[in-house]
Amino acid sequence: MIPTFYGYGMLPKRPNKYIHHRGIKMHVIVLLLAVAAVWYFVAWRHFHEYQATIWYMVAMNLLYYFFTADYRLWTLHSNVGIPPAVIDLLYTFVLFPCTVMTFLSRYPHQLGKQMVHTGKWIIIYFVGEWIGCLVGAIHYHHGWSLGWSGLFLVVMFLMLQLHDKRPVLAYGLSVVIIAFLLYWFEVPWLASNALAEELVTWN
Repeated sequence: MIPTFYGYGMLPKRPNKYIHHRGIKMHVIVLLLAVAAVWYFVAWRHFHEYQATIWYMVAMNLLYYFFTADYRLWTLHSNVGIPPAVIDLLYTFVLFPCTVMTFLSRYPHQLGKQMVHTGKWIIIYFVGEWIGCLVGAIHYHHGWSLGWSGLFLVVMFLMLQLHDKRPVLAYGLSVVIIAFLLYWFEVPWLASNALAEELVTWN
């Protein structure tokens, strides 16, 4: 599957050999860079300050896998036999905690600098995902696209900062965002998720 941007093809098809070698390298490079950034920029003695937001981001990502168990909007691939679930877990428990710590630890106080800081992180993630599309490390499904990912990244980083300051409000807004995405992309989570069915029919 070749990802598209709002329905218009923009990425050239690559031969299988190209994708085979670069898909796994993409994930390895991303994870190593994330760990290196935390090691270099973050004072580990302040880990407890970011722990709640780390768990927030982890929880939101795990909810995505729960609601879309049989209806993924995007999937990560290695093309060397590593199950997508393993890559998902590495991103969830390595990349995302590193992201939260690095993003929040260097978050400025002035509004203008905050906008630049957040914009920089959105661009970094967006460019990384675009490269992932090119090398076959990320596939989109059911109407999701690189454009939707860009919008999602804007919301994601704003929510990380909101949770750091007002966690209850962040969780409340997250429920609204999740409900919107489930509705907009017609995710049949009640029909396709066995655990969800049990929750609904439980007496």
